[in-house]
Amino acid sequence: MSENVGYGWHWRNSMKPTRFFKVDARAAAAWIIVLVHFRKWTVLLAIILNVLFVLLERRGLTFSSSLRAFRSWLIGEHRPGIVWTSKRKFKDTGSI
Repeated sequence: MSENVGYGWHWRNSMKPTRFFKVDARAAAAWIIVLVHFRKWTVLLAIILNVLFVLLERRGLTFSSSLRAFRSWLIGEHRPGIVWTSKRKFKDTGSI
């Protein structure tokens, strides 16, 4: 048995999400915007986003699943299989 198993250094822990102060690192990416564009509203936006994703994680949604849930809420109930712009138009290629 390996001596590092008890410390969480096992290969099966490689799929764990990256954390930044107990928040998913992808949710904490708003702080990069704060570093580039330091204004009151960007700091407030970053704080609100981090609090939102912490609350969603407490309800059982990860960062990626909460984005998928938001996308499905935004699209609504009707989700066609084929978008009407992608459907092929019928052509009459018969010769007379």
